[in-house]
Amino acid sequence: MAIFSQLRWRLKNVLREIWVRVSAFGLLGIVTALGAAGFGYIVPPELGMKMGAGSVEPILQIIATAMLTVTTFSLQIMVTAFGSAQTGATPRAIKLLQTDRITQNVLASFIGAFVFSLVGIIALETQIYDDSGRFILLVVTLFVVAIVVLSLLRWVQHLSEFGRLGDVISRVEKAARAALVTRCAEPWLRAQFWKDPPTGVFGVASDRTGHVQHVDIGALEKIARANECRIWLCAPPGEFVHRAVDLVLCDALPGDAEGREAIEEAVRDAFTIDHARDFDQDPQFGLIALAEIASRALSPGINDPGTGIDILGRLIRVLADWHPPGTPHREFERVLVRPIAPGQLIEDAFSAIGRDGAGMFEVALRLQEVLSALAKIQPEHFGEPAAIQALRAAELSQSALVVEAERTRITALAQETAARFGGPGETTGA
Repeated sequence: MAIFSQLRWRLKNVLREIWVRVSAFGLLGIVTALGAAGFGYIVPPELGMKMGAGSVEPILQIIATAMLTVTTFSLQIMVTAFGSAQTGATPRAIKLLQTDRITQNVLASFIGAFVFSLVGIIALETQIYDDSGRFILLVVTLFVVAIVVLSLLRWVQHLSEFGRLGDVISRVEKAARAALVTRCAEPWLRAQFWKDPPTGVFGVASDRTGHVQHVDIGALEKIARANECRIWLCAPPGEFVHRAVDLVLCDALPGDAEGREAIEEAVRDAFTIDHARDFDQDPQFGLIALAEIASRALSPGINDPGTGIDILGRLIRVLADWHPPGTPHREFERVLVRPIAPGQLIEDAFSAIGRDGAGMFEVALRLQEVLSALAKIQPEHFGEPAAIQALRAAELSQSALVVEAERTRITALAQETAARFGGPGETTGA
């Protein structure tokens, strides 16, 4: 049911953690190694002796030694990749690398093989296997070796891209696009369209400081039904909140202070607040992260306009998937939510690039082209915000570009977009 959405969200986040897969594979290794002793009865003892079941112990020792070394080396590579992403792209992308499934599966298989071999060696030394059990253990060991070899091959291929700048950018783009598509499908988070609240409503302030990562709309609906009221969501996912910020507005009429306190406590429990933003319910965060990568590339210390131009292309690809709210399914009747304004998406995506790339003609030119293209894709929604952003970027380029012809061209493009899509005015010439 929808009221368990916060529980499902928390469970999904826990399952993304690397320790979950590592623990699962390690437990599987223990069960497999000890389980071989219990299935020895299905193999005749003479077959076990004939097939060289006695050679399983040195094989397990080799696996244990090799897997410990490979796992340590792989962890060093993973930490290096995190550091590279933090310095070369943006720290906000590290979480996407940490939840990479291929990396988690490979490391989990290595540790699982190590635990399997270690438990197998201990079990052999304590003589819990008979000849049939040793044969079963040998067969399982060969299967584990095959898994390890395949994991190594997959890991080697994965390392050719893992943590590189292009890989990080692609991950952020994918996360931003997925969040934006999901939000377009549910622009009001399955609640009602926002209408200004009447007078007399009271606000429920946050008791923590941080970013809203998740809102359990189902829990808010349950609170509203129980109190015969409506709830206006003021702090959607991504919002920075503190004790002076209202999470929601509510028109309930509790009979006493104790009733109001109960409502406030239940409302706060529906919000997950942490120090960092999360990509899942927050499409703006993905756009901001892409813009941060571009800003870092355009900084004087790095001076990489090519990456800035690449990010602009990815931003238009992400925003091209945005579409005006239609008539989505509305499951919650007593909760009202604002959709994300198209102008806010444009500002999140391009304001930093317009500032940091103002002195690079090739970046400024591509920015004008991208803003014009977005205005043409969604003229009713992206037209005016794109025109405003184009004029702002052109104004910044007026003071940053040295060559008169370059300033004139950027200004002309911005004024063309503004004239066609309703910008607020014209920039001043050089």
